[in-house]
Amino acid sequence: MSLALCSVARAQMLVIESWRTEDQALWDNVLLPVFHRQHPGVTVKFSPTARALYDQTLATRLETGSAGDLISCRPFDASLALYTQGHLQALDGLHALRHFPASSRIAWQTDDGRTTFCLPLASVMHGIYYNKAIFRRLGLEVPGDRAQWFSAMRTVQQTPGLTALALGTADRWESHQLLFTSIGPTEWDGERGRQALLRGEARLTDPPFLAAWTTLQRLSELLPYGYQAMGYEDMLDLFGRGLAAMRPGGSWEIPQLRSYRYLELGVFPPPVRTPGDTCQVSDHLDIGIGVNASSAHAEQARLFLEWLASAEFTQLYANAAVGFYPLADHPVTLGDPLAREMMSWRQRCRTTIRLNAQRLNRGSADIEETFWTVNAMVLNRQLSPLAAGIRLQKATAGAPARRAESGKPALKS
Repeated sequence: MSLALCSVARAQMLVIESWRTEDQALWDNVLLPVFHRQHPGVTVKFSPTARALYDQTLATRLETGSAGDLISCRPFDASLALYTQGHLQALDGLHALRHFPASSRIAWQTDDGRTTFCLPLASVMHGIYYNKAIFRRLGLEVPGDRAQWFSAMRTVQQTPGLTALALGTADRWESHQLLFTSIGPTEWDGERGRQALLRGEARLTDPPFLAAWTTLQRLSELLPYGYQAMGYEDMLDLFGRGLAAMRPGGSWEIPQLRSYRYLELGVFPPPVRTPGDTCQVSDHLDIGIGVNASSAHAEQARLFLEWLASAEFTQLYANAAVGFYPLADHPVTLGDPLAREMMSWRQRCRTTIRLNAQRLNRGSADIEETFWTVNAMVLNRQLSPLAAGIRLQKATAGAPARRAESGKPALKS
């Protein structure tokens, strides 16, 4: 092929940056072929980077002008920073945005809500997975409230060869993103408590937040022996092989858990404190997609975003990416019964997002990692609930007042 033809071919290709390496086959074999059949003049390539390297690698590529045309956007502050630095296009005037309610656009908007810079793609939900066969064998009912849940876990813990709750602290992040995120909203009244923190009307040393760490401390007694040295994959496997009755987890884990042939999988929302209370679940805004401000193919990239907002893509993605819930307002029919069950919680539970996702992460330290460490230390009984609250209150102090610029981003030279 001549140099001129190579240049033309390269000009017609859009590249998607992403942290989800596990989605390569999904995009290559399921999603993109549909788009390519409808838009033969545009080729899209999914090109992910390892999760742990994504943020830094993307920042370097954006600065050097080598990043892809389409950018997978983390929610809230990380993507807002990319926009204010001039790396993401404002999506004003994009017809596709009309399919997304304000409640989903908020994760990819300026603080004043005037500019959206990433198209919302999907959210994930958190709950408690359980082994139906173990529950049947021990005569356990699916718990609805906190007392029933702890009673069921104590019954399991007294059964030789079984663990009540499969969770380890070696990797730290699951202490926060799987457990604290799941059971915490029940304690601080979900979105009301989170908003009170953002307004400065509540502190992480207040009783509702300390109650969450007290619950974590109680749960530490029901984790497997040696959990301090066990990581995410260890505990996923312990539960999958039928050696643990329950596991706090996210909807994105459904396909991986389905790979355990003999696991009879069920799920329930985090139990309420008192019978009759309304359940609280984390329905976390997780992924958006934006356009690289330096892309030479912005028109084609915006065309791709319009397709991502279509009813066709929404239905396709909902069933191909099991456990990721599209944020467009099109109705969808889910084939996976567990994914359907979790989505049904939106109708009967109150929903919120991860506590520190919005604005609290704007401190000088890495607040996300601080939450990981603190929650792991509480589970390891190295930190009391009060000490946890004091440490995190200090780390996040003043963060809600630190507002990123909400106007037009600075132009890049």
